Amino acid sequence: MSLCCAISSEVPEQPVVSPVSGGVFERRLIEKYITENGVDPLNGKPLAANELIEIKTPPIVKPKPPSGTSIPATLKSMQDEWDALMLHAFTQRQQLQTARQELSHALYQHDAACRVIARLTKEVTAAREALATLKPQAGITAANPPHPQQAASAEAGGWAAQPLAQAGMGPEVVQRLQERATILTQERKRRGRTVPEGLVSPDTLRSFITLASHPGLHSASVPGILALDINPSDHSKILTGGNDKNATVFNKDTEQVVAILKGHTKKVTRVIYHPNEDTVITASPDSTIRVWNIPTSQTTVILRSHDGPVTGLSLHPTGDYILSTSIDQHWAFSDIRTGQLLTKVSDSSGVGLTTAQFHPDGLIFGTGTEDSLVKIWDLKEQSNVANFASHTGPITTISFSENGYYLATAADDACVKLWDLRKLKNFKTIQLEDSYQIKDLCFDQSGTYLAIAGSDIRVYLCKQWQELKVFNDHTAAATGVRFGRHAQYLASTSMDRTLMLYGIE
Repeated sequence: MSLCCAISSEVPEQPVVSPVSGGVFERRLIEKYITENGVDPLNGKPLAANELIEIKTPPIVKPKPPSGTSIPATLKSMQDEWDALMLHAFTQRQQLQTARQELSHALYQHDAACRVIARLTKEVTAAREALATLKPQAGITAANPPHPQQAASAEAGGWAAQPLAQAGMGPEVVQRLQERATILTQERKRRGRTVPEGLVSPDTLRSFITLASHPGLHSASVPGILALDINPSDHSKILTGGNDKNATVFNKDTEQVVAILKGHTKKVTRVIYHPNEDTVITASPDSTIRVWNIPTSQTTVILRSHDGPVTGLSLHPTGDYILSTSIDQHWAFSDIRTGQLLTKVSDSSGVGLTTAQFHPDGLIFGTGTEDSLVKIWDLKEQSNVANFASHTGPITTISFSENGYYLATAADDACVKLWDLRKLKNFKTIQLEDSYQIKDLCFDQSGTYLAIAGSDIRVYLCKQWQELKVFNDHTAAATGVRFGRHAQYLASTSMDRTLMLYGIE
């Protein structure tokens, strides 16, 4: 039985019944009538729209138009349905293949986890048995035993375990820092009088193009290169740290991987190439700092200076000491030769530290904090001597200019601020797009150019602070940028897993 609208005499799509007259109407027609007249159209009695009663009916299937009943139209309709069926089947096959791969990966991880659990259970059982055997001799153990994990790793890998206690900065260490600073200050003032011979000119840098792209340095299963450094004495060797927990040494001239450094249990976020030795230093959120020997690809020293992820790393100009920061609210100064923690200082602000960088002279250094503050510290006095508070987000990176006068800082506020260390004030702000995320800053060795890594790679001419070049070749956010010798080439890394090299063809 079909219903007909009392107004249009057609089958209604949304039938409603009037409780006043009992008539059936199309909802949109009766509502318009009520709006204009306020009464029932059949008997003229008052009626409101909210009094209408909806009738639940099965959906009405409208007949096909005459043009759709022809043989060609029927064939086209069948062809369209077949095509839709094939596309659906193809999508189902793709989803099935993806599900199989995910299942296979999950089963592999489960199997690996079971093996690790079995091995650890076996080691724990063996350690308990050994402990039970050694208990009677506990009275003759050393007064300051190393951490059990350090002792086990030191015996297995040959690296020096770091004592948990602070050794302190003795007079000989302070004297060495002062002597090195005096020499570096004299050299820096002498270099500052002239432009280095061989330095690339601004016009030449503007003509830089992409020379090479190397995507195979780190694992594709966990994509992303997070840190970059170049050997200061051999600019053909490049060091990268990846999301795959490894660090890689790469020779750009031979395009060969020199060493793959495996040992961290989490991603490698900071890397430093030693200027005078075939040694590199890496840091990770696994709370450790590792010193590596490149020819053997082995760890020589592990520093456990922090209780939280290591966020900043800077090598002292002497080449013997390392500065590190962590979200555990401390900065630490350690000896990379012995693995000894010399001093560890808590930041009084009570927030995590995000980055660190030594001044070229090595007697002061800067740290960034999670609450937008840049702090300058006196290393010998271990005291905070100046603060720069102008950013509005966590500090991501800082860089001292080679001339020792300028400090560049960046945060999650899409701007780079330049500070005059002599006047302790901000004299220039480079404001970028609001969505720009700055991950790294770097002055070249002469202090002539400043490079920014983030949503792209940008190079600025210092003093004029003029933008010289923008590189957009990365397909993801850039995480690191460094200049080659005399700015003759530029290297950058990115979350797209590539190392890019720029220069003159």
